[in-house]
Amino acid sequence: MKSPSMEEHRRDAPRSIRCGVITLSDSKYSEFMKKGGIPESDISGRTLVDVLSEDYSVMDHIIIPDDADRLVATINQLIDGGASVIFTTGGTGIGSRDITVETLKELFEKELDGFGEIFRHLTFRELGAGAILSRATAGVYRRTLIFALPGSPNAVKLGIELVVSELPHLVKHLRE
Repeated sequence: MKSPSMEEHRRDAPRSIRCGVITLSDSKYSEFMKKGGIPESDISGRTLVDVLSEDYSVMDHIIIPDDADRLVATINQLIDGGASVIFTTGGTGIGSRDITVETLKELFEKELDGFGEIFRHLTFRELGAGAILSRATAGVYRRTLIFALPGSPNAVKLGIELVVSELPHLVKHLRE
């Protein structure tokens, strides 16, 4: 059942949205530094850029190591440059170098709990109990939406498909 007010919000939502993509990975950052460009192995980052570019403006795709201070600085750089939406990929696991979720939760002014819940539900339907390892999350910081996705290309495809068409509606609410 469709909500008339939600449909009205979608109709009135902005179409011009600037996005940023951040890949967090020690190995991809090392490869990036050696080759001087986005490594071909960054399939997840490239997937985000490709899908977002179909309807929105991707202002930057940045690769950084798994480092909390670098993550915060990069997010602030993208927001200062005009990003309305930022997607991160990587660093959401349970390993000692996985710092994305803890770093973002300290920044978030509001969390979008439903994103992680739906993401894990869909992952469970596809993969079973291994979905409990997923810590995908989303929230708002400085009037900017931030979605943190795992580094797996399949997880990125699932996450971006979940929200890509809803981004204008979400950005509209941030701008009110």
